[in-house]
Amino acid sequence: MNLATSLQIPSEYARDAGTTPAGARPVRRMPLAVGALALIAVAGLGWKFLATPDPASALPPPAVVQTAQPLVREVTQWDDYVGRFAPSRTVEVRPRVSGAITQILFKDGDYVQAGQALFVVDPRPYRAALAEAQAEVASANATLALARSDYSRVAGLTGDEAMAASEVDQRRSRVRAAEAALAAAQARVRTRSLDVEFSTVRAPISGRVSDRRVDSGNLVSGDNGAGATLLTTINAVDPIYFTFDASEQLFLKTQRDRAEDRGATAVEVRLQDEADYRWKGKLDFTDNGLDPRSGTIRVRASLDNHDGFLTPGMFGNMRLASGGTVKAMLVPDAAVRSDQTRKVVMVVGKDGMVVSRPVETGPLVGNLRIIRNGLKAGDAVVVSNYQAAIPGSRVQTKAGKIAAEQPATSPREPAAQAAAQATLVN
Repeated sequence: MNLATSLQIPSEYARDAGTTPAGARPVRRMPLAVGALALIAVAGLGWKFLATPDPASALPPPAVVQTAQPLVREVTQWDDYVGRFAPSRTVEVRPRVSGAITQILFKDGDYVQAGQALFVVDPRPYRAALAEAQAEVASANATLALARSDYSRVAGLTGDEAMAASEVDQRRSRVRAAEAALAAAQARVRTRSLDVEFSTVRAPISGRVSDRRVDSGNLVSGDNGAGATLLTTINAVDPIYFTFDASEQLFLKTQRDRAEDRGATAVEVRLQDEADYRWKGKLDFTDNGLDPRSGTIRVRASLDNHDGFLTPGMFGNMRLASGGTVKAMLVPDAAVRSDQTRKVVMVVGKDGMVVSRPVETGPLVGNLRIIRNGLKAGDAVVVSNYQAAIPGSRVQTKAGKIAAEQPATSPREPAAQAAAQATLVN
């Protein structure tokens, strides 16, 4: 069976019938639709293989970070304490005689010297009593002179003129009684003189005086003990004490230093609005026992305060050079990150990969943080562009530098950061 069929061409598209060779087969034409589909398929394959970019060429370039080896320096480690200033001596000024206050000879808050007059109690009653006692001394002197004269007349008589022995003894006894009466009168004069002297209340120590508690015209009591009227208080502030509670470890170190005669341990103190530890002093006292409840002991340092700037009751931050001088590795504090409960530092390996390295941190030294464990001296620590240093990513490194900088904080402005616990050794 012949499956071929003849293609009938319309007469208007057919060639001249007379020109067709005899026995030739009719011409077959592809439909236009088939050609269009083939063209679309070829164009799609070309777009897939020619227009699709290389995946490697589509990735962004590696981030650029600066790396540097940890800075190795000698540092002095300090122990930090918080304490309060206290006067080296304090005195409550009370009168020793009773009476009315007639004068106040100081201004509240003045610095006074030992022996300076502060108050005057009305001295007139005490001057009158002194005059009376002096008169009694004069009378006792006259009585003694008479007794001695009477005794001298009979003591030298002999023979018929001699008096009975009992009479002589009697006159000798009168002399001794007159001498005793004179001594008592003289003692009363000294007592009355002290009363007159005590009517002027003077400063017992040098220091800064508080405000007056009694104004002129008020009656004050000079009873012995705490019953006397409180007039004012005086605090000695040069030197001034700084008291704080320390650990048993510090107490043991102080005891060993004292046994080896190393001298007093140096301390440095800064005030609440200061950035530098500008006040220098030395430990001079430790209490005679530790508090069994807290395990601490009361310790005191003495500081010079010539200008009187430091005031009792002020708080201060003190650092004590009990850790000694050691070599330490330091990195920028900004390079230390927090990873949940641990601290990490980003390190770049030789292949350019960023690795998260857990570290044990120490105290802060300016803008640098001491690394006690977890880093090696030759590690390349990321010191810039920290947000681009992602663990497991590849970065491009440039040489950086770690330098110690002191924070530029004004002495009159509160320090923004916590007190340093270590300092670089120059």
